Amino acid sequence: MPVPLVQIRNLTVSYMPENDGVVRALDRVDLDILNGEITGIVGESGSGKSTLAAALLQLLPPNAECSGSLLVDGENLLAAGEAELRRIRGTKTALIPQDPAMSLNPVIRVGDQVSEVLRAHSKLTRKQRKQRVQELLAEVGFVDVKRISDSYPHQLSGGQRQRIVIAQAIACHPGLIVADEPTSKLDSELQGQIMELLREIVRCHANALLLITHDPTILAGFADRIVVMYAGRIAEQGPAKDILRRPLHPYTRALIGLTEVRTDGVRVIRFPFIPGEVPDPAHFNQGCRFEPRCLERMELCAARHPQSFSPESFRLVSCFKYGE
Repeated sequence: MPVPLVQIRNLTVSYMPENDGVVRALDRVDLDILNGEITGIVGESGSGKSTLAAALLQLLPPNAECSGSLLVDGENLLAAGEAELRRIRGTKTALIPQDPAMSLNPVIRVGDQVSEVLRAHSKLTRKQRKQRVQELLAEVGFVDVKRISDSYPHQLSGGQRQRIVIAQAIACHPGLIVADEPTSKLDSELQGQIMELLREIVRCHANALLLITHDPTILAGFADRIVVMYAGRIAEQGPAKDILRRPLHPYTRALIGLTEVRTDGVRVIRFPFIPGEVPDPAHFNQGCRFEPRCLERMELCAARHPQSFSPESFRLVSCFKYGE
């Protein structure tokens, strides 16, 4: 069994607001990610997906407290100092943000912004960096690399800007790439192009890709493994094809159980409605956190939270339907 690139054990992230109380965004999360593996993290808003991404990059706000173990390529990020983290970000971990228009500097040419990543993390000369920028822009699908490199962000389309931040992310060959809703601002055609580009990058460079999304449908045929999060905990994880074909946790079934509606021959896909709301992270109950919304809840579900059970090989599910 290969050693995972990312090893997360008992990871807990709590926010300390100015008023009294503790907001626990992640609660005892365990997760492994292998080299060359595409892992999809899916869940509603408030499930802890973005907090997990911020923890992996150690970009949590000052009022956050993080405990547990978080290893990336053998380095404990929770024990690393700021200088070490600056080295790790870009060389071992990298982020593809949700909105490149917000992350790119509007008054600097995009080629210079890609070059800045190389300047911070490599010993390449200025001439070598310029050549490497051209190679990166070509790798992410640009043909007229000189024109693109000399452009400002506002001169590019949304899909082109997304390719620029992907070029920044892969510039120094990081082992782990975290993509936070990378296609949410794009139309369906561009979404497909960006997803195919990400798949090709993982195939060519054996990077591990952690893709965060609220839409499980984009993971079909893309992700190797799916992790379903709810209220700061992992509800279910396993091979993508198994989870999409036969989800085990009631929350997973509700989340990916799309309904097909036909109106005058037009095929429409809509998300099902899950009654209730994601619980307030400052006031979790002692039982299963999905219990108040679950149509299959039992008396035991309100008394304590279930541990993770393995009803099948390579699958884990946190539900009393599969053990006590």
